[in-house]
Amino acid sequence: MLVDEPAKVVVPSNFKGSKAGDEREVAGITLSWCPPGRFLMGSPPGEPERRPGEDQVEVTLTKGFWMGKFEATQGQWKRVIGQLPGELTEELPAGDDFPVGNVNFAETEAFCRKLTELGRQSGDLPENWEFRLPTEAQWEYACRAGTTTATSFGDKLSRQQVNFKGKPYNGAEEGPSLNRAATVGSYPANAWGLHDMHGNIYEWCRDWYHKKLPGGTDPDLYSAKSSATKSEHGDISRARRGGCWADDGWPCRTAFRLRFEPERRYDHIGFRVVAVQQ
Repeated sequence: MLVDEPAKVVVPSNFKGSKAGDEREVAGITLSWCPPGRFLMGSPPGEPERRPGEDQVEVTLTKGFWMGKFEATQGQWKRVIGQLPGELTEELPAGDDFPVGNVNFAETEAFCRKLTELGRQSGDLPENWEFRLPTEAQWEYACRAGTTTATSFGDKLSRQQVNFKGKPYNGAEEGPSLNRAATVGSYPANAWGLHDMHGNIYEWCRDWYHKKLPGGTDPDLYSAKSSATKSEHGDISRARRGGCWADDGWPCRTAFRLRFEPERRYDHIGFRVVAVQQ
């Protein structure tokens, strides 16, 4: 009697991309390659609508990483986890291609852990790689995609380029105002193939929020809880990036950053994943 041998899991021999913007699909998530490199994180003093906490620092990222081409969607959440993490709203309607929102920090981490398991089981993800949230440095580096301007589209930002509600940034043209989330990928991608890094929905980052940006080599403030900047109420927070549909254009700038307590959720806060080498 012949016994079927278990199917062999074939792991990619070279998992890294060859150039910025290369695409790969892992566990049903389309990813874009962000190569190692150096950049100035933050905004220059003359940038219009600049805010405190954006003083520039030099950052070196020694390892490339794969970043979700789109914000994590409701369809992906239901496939990986099951029931959506929070309520849908008029501004965040139901739909598999809409971003998942109303999600707190711990829930995003649970999604990343499960996605890592699925990727390794299928052979799409090598054992020494994992899914997680991006650091602030990885997020801004990917958003810039090689640019040094206020946004990845230049020093202006229009509602034709990005899903936000209010005043365009720095004199840009108007464009439509949806007053709600859009399906992911409805607006143009940056130079590395990443959509909705500006606007649509805020995105959790893995760092504890510090008033001063972390510089240096591969900065990662995931465990830096004791030095996190406290709010006026004494709370500490994780960082979030990107602006959302309810904002004017200026909070959608590449360098703009906000805090948010990790246990909280809101319909305009979601996330995107990165795959990183451990």
